[in-house]
Amino acid sequence: MTFPFLIRPARTSDVAAIKKLVAPLAEERILMAKETVAYYEGLQEFRIAESAGEVVGCGALHVMWEDLAEVRTLATDAKWRGKGLGHALVEHLLAEARNLGVSRVFCLTFEVEFFRRHGFAVMADQSAVDPAVYSELLRSHDEGVAEFLDLARVKPNTLGNTRMIRTL
Repeated sequence: MTFPFLIRPARTSDVAAIKKLVAPLAEERILMAKETVAYYEGLQEFRIAESAGEVVGCGALHVMWEDLAEVRTLATDAKWRGKGLGHALVEHLLAEARNLGVSRVFCLTFEVEFFRRHGFAVMADQSAVDPAVYSELLRSHDEGVAEFLDLARVKPNTLGNTRMIRTL
């Protein structure tokens, strides 16, 4: 049985709810918690799943390069897991990627089977980006880009995560 929800762009008033969704997953080391300011800075990337006025899920799409984006901070309320909400959020974010002209979407996850069901495959190496693009991405200050590039400075935060990618 599925329950009605809508997916919409995030608003500043949603940041507290995003943090609340992420907190238990961060405690389980499934997601990394961020400083509040980081959620505000990336707010335009977030989509919110809402049911009866309550925020029940979130996810973000971060464009990294002309043809590459990342699904980030995908979280659902525990009561909503297994009801299609995560699926709907991922599909919504992939549709946005297509609309932006992105042809590949990356994720860093412990939920390998979930993303595999959405067409993602484990990345074997860094050949997903051209060497010239790789050198440009090295200039980014974004931690997600560093995670994608598998840089040593983010290793303590990403140990055990799987890097996956999907071609649209």
